[in-house]
Order: sequence, then C-alpha cells, then structure tokens
Amino acid sequence: MIVFVVNCGSSSIKYQLINMEGEKVLAKGLIERIGMEGSTLKYTPAGKYTIDIKEEIPDHKVGIRMAIKALTDKEYGVISDMSEIDAVGHRVVHGGERFTDSVLITSDVLQGIEACCEIAPLHNPPNLYGITACMEIMHGTPQVAVFDTAFHQTMPKVAYLYGLPYEMYVKYGLRRYGFHGTSHRYVSQRVCEFLGVSPEGKKIITCHIGNGGSITAVKDGKSIDTSMGLTPLEGLMMGTRSGDIDAGAVTFIMEKENLTAAGVSDLLNKKSGVKGIFGVSSDMRELEAAVAAGNNKMADLTEKMYFYRIKKYIGAYAA
Repeated sequence: MIVFVVNCGSSSIKYQLINMEGEKVLAKGLIERIGMEGSTLKYTPAGKYTIDIKEEIPDHKVGIRMAIKALTDKEYGVISDMSEIDAVGHRVVHGGERFTDSVLITSDVLQGIEACCEIAPLHNPPNLYGITACMEIMHGTPQVAVFDTAFHQTMPKVAYLYGLPYEMYVKYGLRRYGFHGTSHRYVSQRVCEFLGVSPEGKKIITCHIGNGGSITAVKDGKSIDTSMGLTPLEGLMMGTRSGDIDAGAVTFIMEKENLTAAGVSDLLNKKSGVKGIFGVSSDMRELEAAVAAGNNKMADLTEKMYFYRIKKYIGAYAA
C-alpha cells in the first residue's frame, strides 16, 4: 500500500509518499509561502537531490496538484500516476472530545473538524484546506484524519478540567486537550518495544521538544496528563510561545499595552518564549551558539529558563 501523508499549515504543506511495505519513504516535499510572493516547492525523491520549483501557489489546492505532479513526473517522479496512491493521511491538530482515534473522512467528519476551528483557529482551517483539496483532486481515494488531540482523550477529568466554573466546560468545551498526540503515542510505544516490555503496568514520561514542545505522562500505554492545554500555548516555554503564565498577567498586559484579544494572542504565541527572552531569534541553534560564545547574559538566562520548565514538568509527572 502506498500512502500520501499530508500536514497542512496556514501557508505551507509538508508531505511524504510512503510505501507501507517496509515503511519506505519514496519521496518527501515542502511547499512554502502559499498565497504569498516567492512561493516554492522543495521536492526530494528518496536517495536523490532536492529539486526547487518556484511557481505562484495561490492556494492549497494548487499546492497539492504541484506535489502530485512532482511525484508522477517522468524525470524525477516515483510513481507513474496518481492512481497508485492507495490512501491519504492528514494530520489534523484539534479533534475536540469527539475524535478519540483516527477516522475515515466523511462529510460528517468534516463538519466535526470544522466545529473545532473555534478552539484551534490557527491550525484546523488549513488542515481543512488540505483535506478538501485532496478530496477534490483525488476523488475516490480514501482520506484518513489523524488527530493530535486523540491520544490525550484518556486523561481523567481531574487532569483535563480547569479550575473555572464548570459551565464553561459544558457550554464551550473549555478544558485541557493536549497536542503532539501522534508523537507521544509513538514514542511511548517504541520505548516499550526497545525494552521488550508491555505498556501495561509501565509509567513513562515522553518529551516532544522542539519549537513547539510538550511533555506527557503515560500510564499503561495511555495518556493521563500532558502539558499543553485548550491550545498549544500552555505548558513549556517554547520557541515563540510563552507557555504557562498567570492569567492575571494576561489581563494586566492587555490593559497596560491597550491590546485586543487578537493582539495579546499574537504576543503570547508569536513574540514570547525563547524569542521574547533571548531577543534575537527563536532558533535553538542560534541560542546555543550565543551561549557557547559566553558573552550573552540573556542567552544564558533563556537557556536556563527553557531547561528549568522541562525539568519542572518531568518532576511533576514523576510524582
């Protein structure tokens, strides 16, 4: 079986074509700056050089068409035509409480994903763009949604509820959902495979550390707590996200800086974390270089804060 795996962002598409017999990556690609000037497709067939294709890519549908065209190209393609693709897998960030596992996409599932756009406005809409584009272009090919939140649906209420009026949960579904579920599930399972043990009876802490990071407590193969919350903003200090912050500080900033809800969301999600403290970049490579140089106090502080939050969560979950 050959599977086309798609991860759509607001202005990008990451994809791989995988032959599930032996789990071999046949090709991978990255489409950037969709709907913007300078859009490009970087395409890499397995074992070959990367090909840069610079074209105007106004929307995700055009991007998907370009990806498939590259995969089937006579010179550097890896399949003869689109019919060789047996299924398409889509990463979807938020599945709310409804989706507890991967599902075959139907019109009803599409409505469910759309209903989660309100609590994941930066992620679910572009995920939907990719799904609808593939459904239109690859009519009849099975499409499957894999949810970042699904693995964490085993958390107990004591872990996922906030200390807010319960009606906020009833009315708006306001609770901790957690993210990076596909990563945490995979890593916790691989740990058991390496150790030659069953997940049952085991307590494992998994760390997904990157520009966006989260930590999960896994018991008996199931997520029982995780650091991200209603949105990916909660938890660790990340590349550009603040992570945990006193909610009172948010209203204080809004008043002092005269910020709207959109403005404070932009501040906490895109201008904080490593970038906000370091002041130079959110790239950990640049931070590490500055620390190694030994003459940047803010770089040292940033790295210590970053590590401290990770250790703090591991300690909490160990307890």
